[in-house]
Amino acid sequence: MRTPLPYRSTPIFDETSLPAALRAEHRTRPGAWGVVRVLAGCVRYYLDDGSAEQMLLTPSRPGLIKPGQPHHVEPLGPMRMQVEFYDEPPLLTAG
Repeated sequence: MRTPLPYRSTPIFDETSLPAALRAEHRTRPGAWGVVRVLAGCVRYYLDDGSAEQMLLTPSRPGLIKPGQPHHVEPLGPMRMQVEFYDEPPLLTAG
């Protein structure tokens, strides 16, 4: 079984360079999976699908974004993060 590889990754963002679009509700395109990879610090990941679910993401706990799933992130102090995009379900392993 092969490990899915990302077809694209965002730049690495910190708490000051994280775009407003990622701090507000948004979603991936149909068929696109994402993984929020926190490289340092921590980020709160919110599902904006009515479930009120939220997760604390850290370097050892990445966050899965399902295709079309509404979500947003909030930096919790100094952090560095990146988002990877896949065309199939990715493996969630610590970075």
